[in-house]
Amino acid sequence: MLKPRTFYSLALYLLLPYIFIRLAWRGRKQPEYLHHIGERFGFYSQQLNSDKPAIWLHAVSVGETRATQSLVTQLRASYPGHRILLTHTTPTGRAASEQLYGNDVMRIYLPYDYPFAVRRFLNHFRPQLGMLMETEIWVNLIHACRHNNIPLLLLNARMSEKSAKGYASFAKLTHPTLAALNAVAAQTDDDAARLTRLGANNVTVMGNLKFDIDPSEAMLTLGTQLREQFGGQRKVLLAASTRANSIQDGEEALLLDALQQVNDPGLLVVIVPRHPQRFDEVANLLEQRNIKYQRRSAGQSIAADTAIVLGDSMGEMFAYYAAADLAFIGGSLLPFGGQNLIESCAVGTPVLIGPHTYNFTEATRLATRCGAAIQVQDAQQLIAEAQRLLADTSSLGEMHTQCLNFVGINRGATDKALHIINGLIDGSSEQSAHPNQGPDKETANHES
Repeated sequence: MLKPRTFYSLALYLLLPYIFIRLAWRGRKQPEYLHHIGERFGFYSQQLNSDKPAIWLHAVSVGETRATQSLVTQLRASYPGHRILLTHTTPTGRAASEQLYGNDVMRIYLPYDYPFAVRRFLNHFRPQLGMLMETEIWVNLIHACRHNNIPLLLLNARMSEKSAKGYASFAKLTHPTLAALNAVAAQTDDDAARLTRLGANNVTVMGNLKFDIDPSEAMLTLGTQLREQFGGQRKVLLAASTRANSIQDGEEALLLDALQQVNDPGLLVVIVPRHPQRFDEVANLLEQRNIKYQRRSAGQSIAADTAIVLGDSMGEMFAYYAAADLAFIGGSLLPFGGQNLIESCAVGTPVLIGPHTYNFTEATRLATRCGAAIQVQDAQQLIAEAQRLLADTSSLGEMHTQCLNFVGINRGATDKALHIINGLIDGSSEQSAHPNQGPDKETANHES
């Protein structure tokens, strides 16, 4: 009888034509998807310095990549004799890595989960340790690491109730895959419990790395400059990381509908779409509605009669937060699960967030409980609450204080992660000194 993992791999091979079609489709609006295609199948031009073993960290896209900052800094200090290898899935994640780390790390795309591609990746870079950020459960990759004695850690792990139910439907595949991980460091007790029920072993709670991110002085300075461009006397509402299935029913359209009821020329709304390929779409939406707007990329002072600033720049999210009086965190008015509210709180900017926050359940709960954030149910309530707060400097100031407290008391995930990493690297070094031990028979026999 064929094993579940064999069926999984066969399904991937059947999807191979679709992968090329999808890359071509996404490449229409974001040409970077057509770059480095060979890397997605395990073909790499970069060579790893054989004198320096690799510590490998997989961060899918922008949010996960930014969350690695404190950890990468500590890894480079603790392991100067190692190279840091960052893998990504999206071009925006790769671009964020370039902005954050330049040439101080190696960066490539993680291959798709085909056995041949995973094998080529591991043979080429031979990492001493691998880390997958958040909810990256790739069946063949995890088993291949186990087979090759490469310790693998699921780091900053989260597992929503909805996702857990989906994985539980494929228990015969999920259970042995999670059991093959060397360790799991979960964000919360609930995440740890769900991952344990799904089959993970050696599960601990580390907190959330995103609390350990500090905005750079350059971003804070840029935030001050942006605020001057926006107009020092205007009230600034930031709509950060807005998302859409289609432009007409996206969060931007919902916000603009609600703003029609507001007659406040002193209010400036800054909209920063989550994905750069949507910058022009949102610009077209504003033009269709005859709304006076200016693009951030123009670098000009904002005119008094400009109602909207379109934040069409990458890598400046901390600066946008620092320049705002109040921030709405996108991906939460529509059922996308929300985006990271911690960055806004880290610079003391109070938060409004919609009802859909399953990607940040615990952070949202803690932020609202301490008064750093207010959760709303729809765009109309969001704008009404924004007007109330922007007119009440006392309440806004109290939320500012609570934002900083909220982030401060939840720091420490990096140190907990490093403790686990140190143990795995030490164990890997001992394993290298006794190469005859090899993988356990059960894992080797299940390798496909």
